[in-house]
Amino acid sequence: MPRFTEFETYDVRFPTSLDLDGSDAMNTDPDYSAAYVILRTDAGDGLEGHGFAFTIGRGNDIQTTAIEALRDHVIGLDLDSTLNDLGGFWKSLVHDSQLRWLGPEKGVMHMAIGAVVNAVWDLAAKRAGVPLWKLLSDLTPEQIVGLVDFRYLTDALTPDEALDILRKAEAGRPEREAVLRERGYPAYTTTPGWLGYDDAKLVRLCHEAIAEGFTQIKLKVGANLDDDIRRMQLAREAVGPDIRIAVDANQRWDVGEAITWIEALKPYDVWWVEEPTSPDDILGHAAIARAIAPIKVATGEHVQNRIVFKQMLQAEALSVLQLDSARVAGVNENIANLLLAAKFGVPVCPHAGGVGLCELVQHLSMFDYVAVSGSLDDRVIEFVDHLHEHFLDPVVIRDGHYVAPVRPGFGAEMDAETLTDFRFPGGKIWTDLNKEKK
Repeated sequence: MPRFTEFETYDVRFPTSLDLDGSDAMNTDPDYSAAYVILRTDAGDGLEGHGFAFTIGRGNDIQTTAIEALRDHVIGLDLDSTLNDLGGFWKSLVHDSQLRWLGPEKGVMHMAIGAVVNAVWDLAAKRAGVPLWKLLSDLTPEQIVGLVDFRYLTDALTPDEALDILRKAEAGRPEREAVLRERGYPAYTTTPGWLGYDDAKLVRLCHEAIAEGFTQIKLKVGANLDDDIRRMQLAREAVGPDIRIAVDANQRWDVGEAITWIEALKPYDVWWVEEPTSPDDILGHAAIARAIAPIKVATGEHVQNRIVFKQMLQAEALSVLQLDSARVAGVNENIANLLLAAKFGVPVCPHAGGVGLCELVQHLSMFDYVAVSGSLDDRVIEFVDHLHEHFLDPVVIRDGHYVAPVRPGFGAEMDAETLTDFRFPGGKIWTDLNKEKK
């Protein structure tokens, strides 16, 4: 019987701070990074499972060490038994009584579990010979529900309610899959909106976004109100009245400040405001949502688990749920988040600003469309045009849509040369940069 035999980790960092790619009001100099794991087996098929947690530089070594702490939970496991019970595998990691103390179910350890869980799903899809979105979409409602831990959720979503959602979505699955294969999944772009870009670059990238077929863009805001008003005016003039403009404060504001700031941006027809305050402040988000309506509140990239999402939905604190593929504990927990969103009738528009996140979240949104919500209404996946060249199966955008992946796996696998050259601190890219500084 084949077993998991190797567990290899990498601290991979990209010097994106040099050009201020990814810069915003809270995170001014990010170096997009991945705490990366590769799982191998003795099955003899040469297939590997790849996964990662996304960080923005300093601390990526800590995240990598947390992933290493899970090595003994994986090595030696029977491969077939694990892949046949991925719900049980998830619980074996999340419910470890000693590691759980470091959260519980939040923070660095929870993200580490997400990296390993996603790597196992990557391997499962490769062994099945299909992309992950297709693997998930072909599961029965009962199999999907079996992947979810409903502990702490049943006051908002029971297993029976989840089954009902999934059974109702069974009708039309083939037709929706055909739509995905023909047209893809709608995208929006954050590429024009980084806070470190000058006005000329902002306007140029806005024009390019429209030419590429995007119907929504996003701007970073929150550092200086006068600057934000000027940039919003430039963006609105560049894209015209029919393109949606979302804004993202990256947790910069207190509640009252958020309300005042968004009021000042209202003349430019803001579609949503993202992360207006602390991601843990459920009541604060709810107060902002009431005050700025009909402008929507979007959040989720730093929401730590399904329980916080549940409370956000119960409190009507968000109108757009932005799950992140690498923040919570992997595919299983994000299935719970998709089901919660479907129960409350809230669209899911995943966060994807970061290395590899576009590659991953497309699978979750496509699965949601085919097998969970069955809808594309007001649903878009974020696209950021950075670092895709480092992946074996990079995202493809055509006419403002994500093209449905066909390659087996979860899309997480980086090029071997990238893992070597961008490994921190001894990879070629970093040693060369250190020489230049000297």
